[in-house]
Parts: sequence; structure tokens; C-alpha cells
Amino acid sequence: MIEIIPAIDLIEGKCVRLTQGDYGQKTIYNENPLEVAMQFQDAGLRRLHLVDLDGAKAKKVVNWKVLEKIASKTSLNVDFGGGVQSDADLKAVFESGAKQVTGGSIAVKNPEVFLNWLSVYGGEKIILGADAKKEKVAVSGWEEGTEIWVYDFVENYVDKGVKYTISTDVAKDGLLQGPSFDLYKNLQDKCPDLKIIASGGISGLGDVEKLAEMNIYGVIIGKAIYENRIKLSELQRFLN
Repeated sequence: MIEIIPAIDLIEGKCVRLTQGDYGQKTIYNENPLEVAMQFQDAGLRRLHLVDLDGAKAKKVVNWKVLEKIASKTSLNVDFGGGVQSDADLKAVFESGAKQVTGGSIAVKNPEVFLNWLSVYGGEKIILGADAKKEKVAVSGWEEGTEIWVYDFVENYVDKGVKYTISTDVAKDGLLQGPSFDLYKNLQDKCPDLKIIASGGISGLGDVEKLAEMNIYGVIIGKAIYENRIKLSELQRFLN
């Protein structure tokens, strides 16, 4: 059964969504992220993808107090990403209650640090962020492109102990037009044992069902929930 992972993206401590990673195209959905997290918990969901968009831009963790609040007041297993660029950031995020941490930009720009995290904390706690723009890795809250093929990037890290990856096709994110099924199929073909978490573009339950049929490990759902394309009650049939 596919893992259902709702998303909360944070700017200035508020629950927001961007379109295609553009900070200029921001919608505020709730000023109280804890309230949103409690709704997810009440619906029977067990996980949460919490993204510090301020941190991604600032290249250091900014919204750790929101993480602390959600982790201490709910039973959700939180994976945290955005701005985790140093050992001190990583330590603070785990101490604030995250169960897993996603490193994307750091894995591109400072692989020695990311590999050290993998060796200290293990592949169950450190998730590789592999966001792609036209199949090439995008970093720093998607504000920077690279010439690195996403499939080679991921395969290299799987060989070094990565077990999970969260991959977003930037072109799809926030548009509610369906995820990049080809991206995930290609990743599966390259790395059959990798636990792939699809993110970006989910438009309705049909997308979730198709990803489940593909045996994708997990799916992150954000805007589709906030815009009522998917009701929380409809997700309960995916919970085992």
C-alpha cells in the first residue's frame, strides 16, 4: 500500500503553497500549521512532509519552532526539509522532533557532508531530495538549476547507502495537472530497491491510484488537499 504523506510548506511560520516553486506565486492556506497538522492526524494520517521554504532560501533552518510544536503536539512522523545545510542544522532538526530529514541542495553542493550524515544517521533517517527540472537536478528551493542528470545523481547515492528519495518535477508542482509518472518510472528502472516518494502535481485520487499501481513507495500531497481536490476522508482507504 502506498504511503500517503500530506505536506505543509512554511513561509514566515504560515502554511502556504507555491506554484512551480515561485516565491512570487504564493497562497496562504492557514496561519496556524499546527491546526493543519492536527486535521491530518484526526483523519488517520501518520506522516507529514514539512518544508521550510524560508530555510531553503536562506540556506539555513528558519522554521524549527513550527517543527517542534507539531512534533510535540501530534503523533505524526515528520520528515523535514528546507535549509538543512550544516551538522548544526541537522542536529537541531532531529532535536526538534523530526523523524527523518531530507537533504537536497547539500547532496549536490557538499556531498562529503551529506555522506557523513548518511554514515552517522543511516539511510532510514536521511532522505535524498532529488528535484528535477527537465530531468536535471534543481536546488536551493528550485531557484538554481544544474547540469546533473537526476537519474545518475540518485543512482550514485543509492550505491552509497540512500534508501529513500523524494523527487519533485518542478514543472509539475502546484499546477494540479498530474505528477511526472515518467520521472518515477525511470527512477524505478534505474534503482529498483529505492523507496521513491513522488511529489508535485497530484491533482486527484486517480493520480494516487496510478502511483500505487506502479508500486511507488509514497506520495506527497499538498495543494490537492488544500484546494479540496482530495478530501482527507478519501485517503483513509490507502491506510493499512
